[in-house]
Amino acid sequence: MTALNWVALAIFAVTYILIFSLEKARPYIALASALIFVILGLAHVFPEFSYGPLAALKEIDWNVLMMIAGTMGTVELFIESGMPRRMSDIIISKVGSVKWMIVIMSLFAGIVSAFVDNVATVLMIAPVALAICNKLEISPIPTVICISISSNLQGAATLVGDTTSILLAKYAGLDFADFFFFRGRPGMFWVTEAGAIVSALIICFIFRKENKKIAPTEKYEVQDKFPTVMLVGTVLALIAVSFIPYKDAAAPGQFYKPDWTNGALCMLFLIIGIVRGCIKRRSAAPLIKARNGLDLYTLLLLAGLFIVIGGVKRAGIIDLIGRGIFDLCGGTTRSALFVTFTVIVWMSVLISAFIDNIPYVATMLPVVKSLAEGFAVSSDPAVAGSCATLLYFGLLVGATLGGNLTPIGASANITGLGILRKEGYTVKPKDFMKYSVPFTLSAVLVGYVLLWLIWM
Repeated sequence: MTALNWVALAIFAVTYILIFSLEKARPYIALASALIFVILGLAHVFPEFSYGPLAALKEIDWNVLMMIAGTMGTVELFIESGMPRRMSDIIISKVGSVKWMIVIMSLFAGIVSAFVDNVATVLMIAPVALAICNKLEISPIPTVICISISSNLQGAATLVGDTTSILLAKYAGLDFADFFFFRGRPGMFWVTEAGAIVSALIICFIFRKENKKIAPTEKYEVQDKFPTVMLVGTVLALIAVSFIPYKDAAAPGQFYKPDWTNGALCMLFLIIGIVRGCIKRRSAAPLIKARNGLDLYTLLLLAGLFIVIGGVKRAGIIDLIGRGIFDLCGGTTRSALFVTFTVIVWMSVLISAFIDNIPYVATMLPVVKSLAEGFAVSSDPAVAGSCATLLYFGLLVGATLGGNLTPIGASANITGLGILRKEGYTVKPKDFMKYSVPFTLSAVLVGYVLLWLIWM
């Protein structure tokens, strides 16, 4: 390892230690570390490291930030309309205890997240959970955490479920149907659903003593349903554009969508909701309400982390990981492929617990492709024919589900805790991991075993 590698790793390690230790200062820590990487790049302390402000801004996934910002604003109008209260009344009237309320909300979040980005799912469903918990006079922390990790799990089920799935589909040339059946075999959807069933059983076990009965309440009457229409419109639009390929996955001459499509759609529906509300009320109140719904804490934290990971990538750390895996698992035999697959899955779980899984997957896709190309020359037809799919799906399982281990491992977790923070609830890492660790390990183990059985 070079001096640059050691310095980049040291900055990265200190950044995440401080982020874990100082919950209120997380965005400032991430931005300060991002600034350090940029200063190192501008000062040319290391001749091989160039990382200016423009390069750093390009590392930020603006599509994800626009999705979060747009959905946050729309959800704020949705909350003001009273629809979450109405939905909470309906759910309360249908479930018998707190335990089943948490299980049902988690499963519902998972189902929605299979077709909508998991961050947007958390933003849409968490307000309903908050309304329920407020009525029942119980802490919303366990419910919102379970919603976050459940939506993050199901994000791997379809092409539109999570940005990591979108990145993989774009890179590997997969379409929506390939996540259900690919080359005549079950795809990621069925693997993810098997993990979801097992994780639901884990939730049932964790909350087995929460048998407090829930009494039905009078249903709240919603006066303005237009924000709900805008929220549903956002969901349907995101699903619709998922069938349009990105440029890299499009055939010659085929129409493709820009990288910022999803973010632009979320912002468009927010603007429509604000304009309509301002005209109806003849005031700027809806605009102010939507602006207040933007969680700058979450947005700045994510932006800073994107730049930090960009610096780590440019410092060659990801390349070192790829070469390390190849050297460790050298060879093109079936047993070598098993070792490589195992390392990718569980290393991704560990790394995604500390690195947001979106930039991690983006940087690891070329590494996995390089590894797959090495196995493609194997004399074993099974290894040569299925190695790429196995390793790509293994990366998706490990990175997407592994992000659930810690509060900062996935954008959905950061968003969920941001919602709780705005409501006055502080969640310590150990409190989050009390629910996330058993949930995540059980789901990853199921996916790990099934992928090997299906593709080998």
